[in-house]
Amino acid sequence: MQVKNNYNECLTNLACSIRKYFDLEYHHNTLPYIDDILEKEQPEKVLLILFDGMGSNILDRALDENDFFIQNRIKTITSVFPATTTAATTSIRTGLNPVEHGWLGWNTYIKPIDQTITLYLNEKKETGEKSPEFINYLNNLKVSTIKDDINKKGDAKAVELFPFPTGDAVVYSGLSGFKEKILEEINKPGKRFVYAYNDEPDHTIHLKGPDSLEARILIKERNNFTEELCKSLSNTLVIVVADHGHIKVDNLLLKDYPHIKNMLERVTSSESRSPIFKVKEEYKDVFPDEFNKAFGDYFKLYTKEDVISSGLYGDGLAHSNFEDALGDYIAISYSDKGLLDTGDENLYSNHAGYTDDEIYVPLILKLKK
Repeated sequence: MQVKNNYNECLTNLACSIRKYFDLEYHHNTLPYIDDILEKEQPEKVLLILFDGMGSNILDRALDENDFFIQNRIKTITSVFPATTTAATTSIRTGLNPVEHGWLGWNTYIKPIDQTITLYLNEKKETGEKSPEFINYLNNLKVSTIKDDINKKGDAKAVELFPFPTGDAVVYSGLSGFKEKILEEINKPGKRFVYAYNDEPDHTIHLKGPDSLEARILIKERNNFTEELCKSLSNTLVIVVADHGHIKVDNLLLKDYPHIKNMLERVTSSESRSPIFKVKEEYKDVFPDEFNKAFGDYFKLYTKEDVISSGLYGDGLAHSNFEDALGDYIAISYSDKGLLDTGDENLYSNHAGYTDDEIYVPLILKLKK
């Protein structure tokens, strides 16, 4: 299979450049053009802002050529696979590829507890019930972040900002609160790293579409927000990225294909635009043909062996749950189709497929001396 994610120039590599600058271990190549700026300028502060869902192609359609994001975008790079928040933000917060950290999609099969879990919600995908077994397992999915490692090393300080409570992150509310907290943290004395996550425009795009008026307004607001924020900064390298893009989708329902649904051992995992299937033993020979008859115009079907040998989830030491989480087959959408199973949300726009709108993200830089 052809891997479109460039694991030499993706979110993981950006994270590794940041790790390198703060004298931390890193396991993948860095981005030379980021390294050069950091090495030459030696900024005391590094601010990494991630706007969820703000793909590079969406940016081009939402903004004018003179807008701040367009003027300061130095490259378009790829997300990791799948292009979704669970996988991509874990990679950029750690410098690890999905094969290593194990956050393989919104829903991931966890072999030791034999459950498909909606990771961020700690819920069983099929029923929506909380999973105490997953809570007990969760330590196996915890990975040390850039923030953790900087603070452990001790010669600099780091903090993460989120619009919701999670771990020891600084919590903010609204764009005004976002700006206030960023400035409060970045202006503290000494060498500092701030990772600042914002959940828009992703939330709105899911409901309204990537080219909706609502999405364009949110992107323009974030463009203006960042431009104004930079005016209040000094001795800081500001890096703005997204975790993935979006595409308006036309969802198919697996329940409408009962002969295929019956072939599965369990509910699908991963994402509706890249669903993973665990097939009952007696159907393993016929499943590919039957799947391709029904969905071959929209999805490409790959075996677990295809996925592992291709490096679809990146290189590195595989997480202990990785191979079991892959089931038997993965179907990747190169079209506008999604495939919904029990527990999947029927959204107007989505991501984690293999179109350019989903996998390409902007890399925006502004150095404030």
